[in-house]
Amino acid sequence: MVDLDGLWVPLVTPFTQRDEVDLDALRRLATEVLDDGARGLVALGTTGEPTSLTPEERRAVVAVCAEVAGDRGAGLVVAAGTNDTRSTLARHAALADVPGVTAALTVVPYYVRPGEPAVVAHLTHVAERSPVPLVVYNVPARTGLGLGAAALLDLAGHPQVVGLKQAVGALDLDTATVLAAAPPDLAVLAGDDPFIAPTVLLGGRGAIAASSHVATDRFAALVADGLAGRTEAARAHHTALLPVVSALFAEPNPVVVKALLHAAGRIATPDVRMPLAPASPPALARAVAALGAVRAPSAGPRA
Repeated sequence: MVDLDGLWVPLVTPFTQRDEVDLDALRRLATEVLDDGARGLVALGTTGEPTSLTPEERRAVVAVCAEVAGDRGAGLVVAAGTNDTRSTLARHAALADVPGVTAALTVVPYYVRPGEPAVVAHLTHVAERSPVPLVVYNVPARTGLGLGAAALLDLAGHPQVVGLKQAVGALDLDTATVLAAAPPDLAVLAGDDPFIAPTVLLGGRGAIAASSHVATDRFAALVADGLAGRTEAARAHHTALLPVVSALFAEPNPVVVKALLHAAGRIATPDVRMPLAPASPPALARAVAALGAVRAPSAGPRA
């Protein structure tokens, strides 16, 4: 059984003033979030701007994340899905050469909208050929197509499908059904930061949360308290962190996250690559204020 319990941070890709990937900053950031309680790292997730990276840059990002995760005994999930089955298979095959990969985050094919049965066939085809297990990424706001409970439970029956990142913008009936009926070896992970607490309290096993670049210890405590059934403690964390989540997603991910990390001195620039645009000053100010109001449970919380 693959251990996906806990908080996973989908790392941003920092850039230098020369628009190069800042691997040193990435290494520091990965180490910091693990120090602050994250269970593992996610490389090349949406937050990492993978569509704006060259193949060489993507390989370098994965190598750094694998290095840090290996040194710390942490988990590593690598996003490896595309909207084409052949390229998805190629990206999965490449993970055979990466040490310590826990699973591949595999998105529902975007843009082409093949239909639910075809998506299930695609993901099953990939799962049967992947050198690492799959975490299915269900994010209809980005793909134009969501998977319902029946399809998700069908995929959950495959031995190579070990997790689900559910990011449907709500704790809806399909999500509730999957949480109630999923086999015990399927880890349902909250993929929308506002719904971490209810997802975990209803049987989810953790979260992949972009907001947890900051106040990481508080997000980790939220997940831990939810897993332990400490409802009031989880609710308190949720209430404190919700303004941070709202502020960080006020503009397209990851522009506000990167602006806040830069303001805290944790990355050299707030830069994102086009077609994304940098965070607006009001959005950054709101995020700074929201984070400042959070009081983490441990002494000396990092920004």
